[in-house]
Amino acid sequence: MESNMSIYTTLLTLESLDISPTNILPQFIFGTFTYCAILFFNITLLLTIALNHNLHKPMYILLFNMPVNDIVGATAFFPQLISNMLSQNRSIMYAACYVQAFLVHLYGSGTLLILSAMAYDRYIAICHPLKYNTLMSPNNLLKIILTIWTLDFTMVGFLLALSYRQEICNTRIVDTFCNNPSLMKLICGDIRLNNYYGLFLTIFLQGLSLFIVLFTYIQILFTCISKKQADAKKKAIQTCGTHLVVFLCVEFNAFFALISHRFENVSQYLRRGFGVSVMVFPPFLNPLIYGLKTKEIRKNASLFIRKKISNS
Repeated sequence: MESNMSIYTTLLTLESLDISPTNILPQFIFGTFTYCAILFFNITLLLTIALNHNLHKPMYILLFNMPVNDIVGATAFFPQLISNMLSQNRSIMYAACYVQAFLVHLYGSGTLLILSAMAYDRYIAICHPLKYNTLMSPNNLLKIILTIWTLDFTMVGFLLALSYRQEICNTRIVDTFCNNPSLMKLICGDIRLNNYYGLFLTIFLQGLSLFIVLFTYIQILFTCISKKQADAKKKAIQTCGTHLVVFLCVEFNAFFALISHRFENVSQYLRRGFGVSVMVFPPFLNPLIYGLKTKEIRKNASLFIRKKISNS
Protein backbone atom coordinates (compact mmCIF):
# COMPACT_ATOMS: atom_id res chain seq x y z
CA MET A 1 0.00 0.00 0.00
CA GLU A 2 1.92 3.00 1.26
CA SER A 3 5.48 3.00 2.50
CA ASN A 4 8.03 5.05 4.38
CA MET A 5 6.68 8.02 6.39
CA SER A 6 3.28 8.02 4.63
CA ILE A 7 2.22 4.93 6.58
CA TYR A 8 1.90 7.04 9.74
CA THR A 9 -0.81 9.21 8.15
CA THR A 10 -2.66 6.31 6.52
CA LEU A 11 -6.27 6.28 7.68
CA LEU A 12 -7.53 3.02 9.15
CA THR A 13 -11.16 2.11 9.77
CA LEU A 14 -12.25 0.66 13.09
CA GLU A 15 -15.13 -1.77 13.37
CA SER A 16 -18.53 -0.07 13.36
CA LEU A 17 -20.18 0.62 16.71
CA ASP A 18 -23.63 -0.08 15.23
CA ILE A 19 -25.29 2.73 17.17
CA SER A 20 -28.57 4.05 15.81
CA PRO A 21 -28.86 7.86 15.42
CA THR A 22 -31.39 8.06 18.28
CA ASN A 23 -28.94 6.32 20.67
CA ILE A 24 -25.84 8.36 19.83
CA LEU A 25 -26.38 11.05 22.50
CA PRO A 26 -27.34 8.64 25.34
CA GLN A 27 -24.35 6.40 24.50
CA PHE A 28 -22.05 9.42 24.35
CA ILE A 29 -23.27 10.65 27.76
CA PHE A 30 -22.94 7.15 29.24
CA GLY A 31 -19.41 6.71 27.84
CA THR A 32 -18.32 10.15 29.08
CA PHE A 33 -19.83 9.52 32.53
CA THR A 34 -18.11 6.12 32.77
CA TYR A 35 -14.71 7.58 31.84
CA CYS A 36 -15.12 10.47 34.32
CA ALA A 37 -16.17 8.00 37.04
CA ILE A 38 -13.09 5.84 36.35
CA LEU A 39 -10.84 8.90 36.58
CA PHE A 40 -12.53 10.10 39.78
CA PHE A 41 -12.38 6.72 41.56
CA ASN A 42 -8.79 6.00 40.58
CA ILE A 43 -7.47 9.50 41.29
CA THR A 44 -9.23 9.41 44.69
CA LEU A 45 -7.49 6.11 45.46
CA LEU A 46 -4.15 7.54 44.31
CA LEU A 47 -4.49 10.67 46.44
CA THR A 48 -5.73 8.69 49.44
CA ILE A 49 -2.59 6.53 49.39
CA ALA A 50 -0.21 9.38 48.51
CA LEU A 51 -1.43 11.87 51.13
CA ASN A 52 -1.79 9.54 54.10
CA HIS A 53 1.51 8.54 55.70
CA ASN A 54 -0.07 5.59 57.53
CA LEU A 55 -0.74 4.06 54.11
CA HIS A 56 2.90 4.31 53.05
CA LYS A 57 3.40 0.58 53.51
CA PRO A 58 4.52 -1.99 50.91
CA MET A 59 0.98 -3.35 50.39
CA TYR A 60 -0.46 0.09 49.58
CA ILE A 61 2.57 1.30 47.63
CA LEU A 62 2.19 -1.72 45.34
CA LEU A 63 -1.55 -1.01 45.14
CA PHE A 64 -0.70 2.60 44.15
CA ASN A 65 0.52 1.23 40.80
CA MET A 66 -2.90 -0.28 40.04
CA PRO A 67 -4.88 2.98 39.61
CA VAL A 68 -1.97 4.46 37.62
CA ASN A 69 -2.18 1.46 35.28
CA ASP A 70 -6.00 1.59 35.14
CA ILE A 71 -5.94 5.29 34.19
CA VAL A 72 -3.53 4.46 31.34
CA GLY A 73 -5.90 1.72 30.09
CA ALA A 74 -9.05 3.83 30.36
CA THR A 75 -7.39 6.84 28.69
CA ALA A 76 -6.16 4.64 25.84
CA PHE A 77 -9.73 3.44 25.22
CA PHE A 78 -12.40 5.99 26.18
CA PRO A 79 -11.42 9.35 24.57
CA GLN A 80 -11.12 7.79 21.11
CA LEU A 81 -14.38 5.85 21.59
CA ILE A 82 -16.30 8.89 22.85
CA SER A 83 -15.00 11.03 20.00
CA ASN A 84 -16.06 8.38 17.45
CA MET A 85 -19.54 8.17 19.00
CA LEU A 86 -20.08 11.89 18.63
CA SER A 87 -18.60 12.24 15.14
CA GLN A 88 -19.81 8.85 13.86
CA ASN A 89 -16.45 8.65 12.12
CA ARG A 90 -14.55 5.40 12.74
CA SER A 91 -11.34 6.52 11.03
CA ILE A 92 -8.04 6.63 12.92
CA MET A 93 -4.52 7.39 11.70
CA TYR A 94 -2.06 4.50 11.73
CA ALA A 95 0.25 6.35 14.15
CA ALA A 96 -2.59 7.00 16.61
CA CYS A 97 -3.75 3.39 16.28
CA TYR A 98 -0.22 2.19 17.03
CA VAL A 99 0.00 4.36 20.17
CA GLN A 100 -3.41 3.15 21.35
CA ALA A 101 -2.39 -0.50 20.85
CA PHE A 102 0.82 0.09 22.83
CA LEU A 103 -1.06 1.65 25.76
CA VAL A 104 -3.76 -1.04 25.70
CA HIS A 105 -1.21 -3.85 25.95
CA LEU A 106 0.85 -1.90 28.49
CA TYR A 107 -2.28 -1.74 30.65
CA GLY A 108 -3.15 -5.43 30.17
CA SER A 109 0.26 -6.89 30.96
CA GLY A 110 0.82 -4.31 33.72
CA THR A 111 -2.34 -5.45 35.48
CA LEU A 112 -1.14 -9.06 35.69
CA LEU A 113 2.36 -8.08 36.84
CA ILE A 114 1.07 -5.73 39.55
CA LEU A 115 -1.41 -8.33 40.85
CA SER A 116 1.40 -10.92 40.94
CA ALA A 117 3.59 -8.57 43.01
CA MET A 118 0.68 -7.90 45.37
CA ALA A 119 0.14 -11.66 45.84
CA TYR A 120 3.84 -12.04 46.74
CA ASP A 121 3.51 -9.23 49.28
CA ARG A 122 0.53 -10.94 50.96
CA TYR A 123 2.42 -14.26 51.00
CA ILE A 124 5.38 -12.72 52.84
CA ALA A 125 3.12 -10.82 55.25
CA ILE A 126 1.10 -13.88 56.27
CA CYS A 127 3.55 -16.78 55.87
CA HIS A 128 6.79 -15.04 56.92
CA PRO A 129 5.74 -12.07 59.09
CA LEU A 130 9.07 -11.91 60.94
CA LYS A 131 10.94 -11.48 57.64
CA TYR A 132 8.43 -9.04 56.16
CA ASN A 133 10.29 -5.80 56.97
CA THR A 134 13.52 -7.25 55.54
CA LEU A 135 12.09 -8.84 52.39
CA MET A 136 9.78 -5.89 51.68
CA SER A 137 12.23 -3.15 52.64
CA PRO A 138 12.01 0.18 50.74
CA ASN A 139 14.98 -0.86 48.60
CA ASN A 140 13.47 -4.25 47.68
CA LEU A 141 10.07 -2.66 47.10
CA LEU A 142 11.61 -0.18 44.67
CA LYS A 143 13.31 -3.07 42.83
CA ILE A 144 9.96 -4.90 42.53
CA ILE A 145 8.20 -1.83 41.14
CA LEU A 146 11.01 -1.07 38.69
CA THR A 147 11.01 -4.71 37.55
CA ILE A 148 7.24 -4.58 36.94
CA TRP A 149 7.38 -1.50 34.72
CA THR A 150 10.65 -2.44 32.98
CA LEU A 151 9.25 -5.86 32.05
CA ASP A 152 5.97 -4.27 30.99
CA PHE A 153 7.53 -1.66 28.66
CA THR A 154 10.12 -4.08 27.26
CA MET A 155 7.74 -6.95 26.47
CA VAL A 156 5.00 -4.74 25.02
CA GLY A 157 7.51 -2.57 23.16
CA PHE A 158 9.01 -5.60 21.41
CA LEU A 159 5.52 -6.97 20.68
CA LEU A 160 4.48 -3.77 18.89
CA ALA A 161 7.88 -3.43 17.21
CA LEU A 162 7.26 -6.77 15.49
CA SER A 163 3.94 -5.47 14.15
CA TYR A 164 5.53 -2.41 12.57
CA ARG A 165 5.81 -2.68 8.81
CA GLN A 166 6.64 -0.22 6.05
CA GLU A 167 3.79 -1.75 4.05
CA ILE A 168 0.26 -2.77 4.98
CA CYS A 169 -2.23 -4.53 2.72
CA ASN A 170 -5.42 -3.68 4.57
CA THR A 171 -6.88 -0.67 6.40
CA ARG A 172 -9.68 -2.32 8.38
CA ILE A 173 -9.21 -2.84 12.13
CA VAL A 174 -11.29 -5.86 13.15
CA ASP A 175 -12.06 -4.54 16.64
CA THR A 176 -13.62 -1.55 18.39
CA PHE A 177 -10.15 -0.33 19.36
CA CYS A 178 -6.59 -0.86 18.15
CA ASN A 179 -4.56 -3.75 19.55
CA ASN A 180 -1.72 -5.96 18.37
CA PRO A 181 -3.87 -8.79 16.91
CA SER A 182 -5.84 -6.30 14.79
CA LEU A 183 -2.64 -4.54 13.65
CA MET A 184 -1.16 -7.91 12.65
CA LYS A 185 -4.07 -8.48 10.29
CA LEU A 186 -3.07 -5.37 8.32
CA ILE A 187 0.43 -6.68 7.58
CA CYS A 188 1.64 -7.86 4.19
CA GLY A 189 3.72 -11.01 4.22
CA ASP A 190 4.87 -13.44 6.85
CA ILE A 191 3.65 -12.81 10.42
CA ARG A 192 4.66 -16.13 11.98
CA LEU A 193 7.22 -14.49 14.27
CA ASN A 194 4.52 -12.06 15.47
CA ASN A 195 2.20 -14.97 16.20
CA TYR A 196 4.86 -17.00 18.00
CA TYR A 197 5.97 -14.09 20.18
CA GLY A 198 2.39 -12.98 20.86
CA LEU A 199 1.46 -16.51 21.92
CA PHE A 200 4.62 -16.80 24.04
CA LEU A 201 3.85 -13.48 25.75
CA THR A 202 0.27 -14.53 26.47
CA ILE A 203 1.34 -17.89 27.93
CA PHE A 204 4.23 -16.30 29.85
CA LEU A 205 2.17 -13.53 31.47
CA GLN A 206 -0.89 -15.67 32.14
CA GLY A 207 1.23 -18.61 33.32
CA LEU A 208 3.54 -16.51 35.50
CA SER A 209 0.72 -14.63 37.21
CA LEU A 210 -1.35 -17.79 37.66
CA PHE A 211 1.63 -19.72 39.11
CA ILE A 212 2.53 -16.92 41.55
CA VAL A 213 -1.05 -16.47 42.75
CA LEU A 214 -1.70 -20.22 43.07
CA PHE A 215 1.58 -20.81 44.90
CA THR A 216 1.16 -17.90 47.30
CA TYR A 217 -2.48 -18.63 48.08
CA ILE A 218 -1.85 -22.34 48.69
CA GLN A 219 0.95 -21.38 51.08
CA ILE A 220 -1.32 -18.84 52.79
CA LEU A 221 -4.03 -21.50 53.15
CA PHE A 222 -1.59 -23.98 54.68
CA THR A 223 -0.32 -21.31 57.07
CA CYS A 224 -3.85 -20.47 58.23
CA ILE A 225 -4.71 -24.15 58.74
CA SER A 226 -1.47 -24.96 60.57
CA LYS A 227 -1.69 -21.99 62.92
CA LYS A 228 -5.35 -22.70 63.73
CA GLN A 229 -5.75 -19.11 64.79
CA ALA A 230 -8.95 -17.25 64.10
CA ASP A 231 -7.15 -13.91 63.74
CA ALA A 232 -4.74 -15.39 61.14
CA LYS A 233 -7.67 -16.69 59.08
CA LYS A 234 -9.48 -13.36 59.40
CA LYS A 235 -6.37 -11.47 58.26
CA ALA A 236 -5.93 -13.77 55.27
CA ILE A 237 -9.55 -13.37 54.20
CA GLN A 238 -9.50 -9.59 54.61
CA THR A 239 -6.23 -8.97 52.76
CA CYS A 240 -6.41 -11.72 50.14
CA GLY A 241 -10.11 -12.05 49.30
CA THR A 242 -10.30 -8.72 47.49
CA HIS A 243 -7.08 -9.37 45.59
CA LEU A 244 -8.24 -12.83 44.48
CA VAL A 245 -11.59 -11.55 43.15
CA VAL A 246 -9.86 -8.82 41.13
CA PHE A 247 -7.21 -11.24 39.84
CA LEU A 248 -9.70 -13.89 38.66
CA CYS A 249 -11.86 -11.31 36.87
CA VAL A 250 -8.85 -9.86 35.06
CA GLU A 251 -7.34 -13.27 34.27
CA PHE A 252 -10.43 -14.74 32.63
CA ASN A 253 -11.33 -11.53 30.79
CA ALA A 254 -7.84 -11.03 29.37
CA PHE A 255 -7.35 -14.68 28.44
CA PHE A 256 -10.59 -14.99 26.45
CA ALA A 257 -10.13 -11.57 24.82
CA LEU A 258 -6.66 -12.58 23.52
CA ILE A 259 -7.64 -16.11 22.51
CA SER A 260 -10.73 -14.90 20.61
CA HIS A 261 -8.41 -13.18 18.11
CA ARG A 262 -6.59 -16.44 17.36
CA PHE A 263 -9.71 -18.19 16.01
CA GLU A 264 -11.34 -16.82 12.88
CA ASN A 265 -14.71 -18.50 13.55
CA VAL A 266 -15.26 -16.61 16.83
CA SER A 267 -18.24 -14.25 16.60
CA GLN A 268 -17.20 -10.63 16.08
CA TYR A 269 -19.74 -9.60 18.74
CA LEU A 270 -18.25 -12.03 21.27
CA ARG A 271 -14.74 -10.81 20.45
CA ARG A 272 -15.90 -7.22 20.79
CA GLY A 273 -17.60 -7.95 24.11
CA PHE A 274 -14.50 -9.58 25.61
CA GLY A 275 -12.27 -6.76 24.38
CA VAL A 276 -14.47 -3.96 25.73
CA SER A 277 -15.02 -5.71 29.08
CA VAL A 278 -11.24 -5.83 29.68
CA MET A 279 -10.96 -2.08 29.08
CA VAL A 280 -14.06 -1.03 31.07
CA PHE A 281 -14.73 -3.24 34.08
CA PRO A 282 -11.31 -3.54 35.82
CA PRO A 283 -10.55 0.23 35.80
CA PHE A 284 -14.08 0.95 37.03
CA LEU A 285 -14.36 -1.80 39.66
CA ASN A 286 -10.79 -2.05 41.03
CA PRO A 287 -10.78 1.21 43.03
CA LEU A 288 -14.30 0.49 44.29
CA ILE A 289 -13.43 -3.05 45.39
CA TYR A 290 -10.21 -2.03 47.11
CA GLY A 291 -11.76 1.10 48.57
CA LEU A 292 -14.82 -0.65 50.00
CA LYS A 293 -13.16 -3.87 51.11
CA THR A 294 -9.93 -2.47 52.58
CA LYS A 295 -10.66 -0.86 55.94
CA GLU A 296 -7.63 1.48 56.00
CA ILE A 297 -8.33 2.80 52.49
CA ARG A 298 -12.06 3.16 53.14
CA LYS A 299 -11.44 5.13 56.33
CA ASN A 300 -8.79 7.44 54.84
CA ALA A 301 -10.70 7.96 51.59
CA SER A 302 -13.83 9.08 53.46
CA LEU A 303 -11.73 11.48 55.57
CA PHE A 304 -10.04 12.84 52.43
CA ILE A 305 -13.38 13.44 50.65
CA ARG A 306 -14.94 15.06 53.73
CA LYS A 307 -11.96 17.44 54.04
CA LYS A 308 -12.24 18.43 50.38
CA ILE A 309 -15.98 19.07 50.72
CA SER A 310 -15.58 21.13 53.91
CA ASN A 311 -12.75 23.20 52.37
CA SER A 312 -14.66 23.96 49.18
